[in-house]
Amino acid sequence: MDWRSFASEWEVAALRRGFESDVLIEGHGLKSPCSIKGSASLPCIYLSSGIHGDEPAGPQALLGLLKEGFFSEAFHWLICPMLNPAGLEAGTRDNEQGLDLNRDYRLCQTREVTSHIQWLSRQPIPDLFLSLHEDWESSGFYYYEINLGVEGPQPEQILEAASAFFAPEPESVIDGHGVDSPGWIYHSQDPDVPDGWPEAIYLAKRKCPLSLTFETPSSAPLAKRVSCHQAVVREAVKRFQAIIG
Repeated sequence: MDWRSFASEWEVAALRRGFESDVLIEGHGLKSPCSIKGSASLPCIYLSSGIHGDEPAGPQALLGLLKEGFFSEAFHWLICPMLNPAGLEAGTRDNEQGLDLNRDYRLCQTREVTSHIQWLSRQPIPDLFLSLHEDWESSGFYYYEINLGVEGPQPEQILEAASAFFAPEPESVIDGHGVDSPGWIYHSQDPDVPDGWPEAIYLAKRKCPLSLTFETPSSAPLAKRVSCHQAVVREAVKRFQAIIG
């Protein structure tokens, strides 16, 4: 992927679809765009991807949804499609300093996360957070849910949307977490490592009531992973809209 071109393509497509865009960080010709659309009085949905540079399907999925006009006028949208531009260009999980951005939302040692938190602090607290990831150890789809006590999409609904592309991940323990049912992990709002906060934990600490972190298997064809991410995003938003009326 040419991630420099991706950022420019994102900004052009976002403008055409009614978004206002800014840049979280920029350096070495690389940008990390962030985009906003809709009245802040509307329910807020925040989506992010590309926080790990070896997970390219999420950014591609969000760009495809953007171009097709998926992000309707019904919500206040916040989107950060490529949070780790240097890692994406290098194809590495970590940033150029060798740090995992998705473990830095408490200590804020990286300029990427520092800039991101500053941007998030100026936005409404999301009602729904959707995070797009990939897992090189998995063979199927799975997702994490952090829920502070609200109604959300049911696991079978999300897994059914993913089933056209991937079966639920068959392992009963995923990355040290026991599954609550195949393909679904209900995670507390507390981090696995006290100082190693992922983005979803940070948002839960800010009282975002519902976070869904989607994981596709990195070994599968890229187009299949992209399509799966798009399918589960569509399903999650559809179910969320039905819940809030």
